[in-house]
Amino acid sequence: MTEASSGAEDGSEVQRVVVIIPTYNERENLPMILERVRTSVPSAHVLVVDDGSPDGTGDLADKFAAEDERVHVMHRAEKAGLGAAYIAGFEWALDAEYDVIVEMDADGSHAPEQLPRLLAATAHADLALGSRWVPGGKVVNWPKSRELLSRGGNLYTRIALGIELHDATGGYRAYRRIVLQTIDLSGVSSQGYCFQVDLAWRAVQAGFRVVEVPITFAERERGESKMSGNIVREALIRVTEWGAAHRTAQLKALLRRS
Repeated sequence: MTEASSGAEDGSEVQRVVVIIPTYNERENLPMILERVRTSVPSAHVLVVDDGSPDGTGDLADKFAAEDERVHVMHRAEKAGLGAAYIAGFEWALDAEYDVIVEMDADGSHAPEQLPRLLAATAHADLALGSRWVPGGKVVNWPKSRELLSRGGNLYTRIALGIELHDATGGYRAYRRIVLQTIDLSGVSSQGYCFQVDLAWRAVQAGFRVVEVPITFAERERGESKMSGNIVREALIRVTEWGAAHRTAQLKALLRRS
């Protein structure tokens, strides 16, 4: 396995970087996203985690991997959810001793051209979140209803959990390996939006430094969105449960001190 690195040009520590891209029926999008990643950060490796796509996405990924040693493929037997795919990818990346592990969607909504900014942020943070809802961040081609849902969900998350993150639901992010080593990945069972909140919340609770990097999020142009009502409901229920438990613990601690 060759070295994938960031930060070498300015004399800073060389780090091995892998971008994890979960796929399910993304045959149309995969060539484009791989080319853009390789152009934006030529030294980065990519792990495609395919959940048994019936459209042949996994076979196409294998062809890219055969031509480029920086591209790797993990085949999973069936569609088991975004969270499970990422957890499998994280475990693979930790075993392979990468220093920085990136989450990125396959549909082009996360611009690889913005990846250098996320990687640069890991020089002074443990987790860099690509954020749509901080100054400089924005969304493109979203209906107003989708924007309100995302903004509202993040506001609710901020209030319920008492965290200052403006985009805890975003799925474009870069972890230093220590974060994923410390978090109990075996205890993470959430999916979709909720998975992203879950890991950000665990990182905050563990005392890691989390920063938000403004990004431009563009709605996919090809294929079908994986968004569903079940994903939204899961996030609402779980964040409410986590928030209630967190506030209860805070109240008990306050009572003990008094």
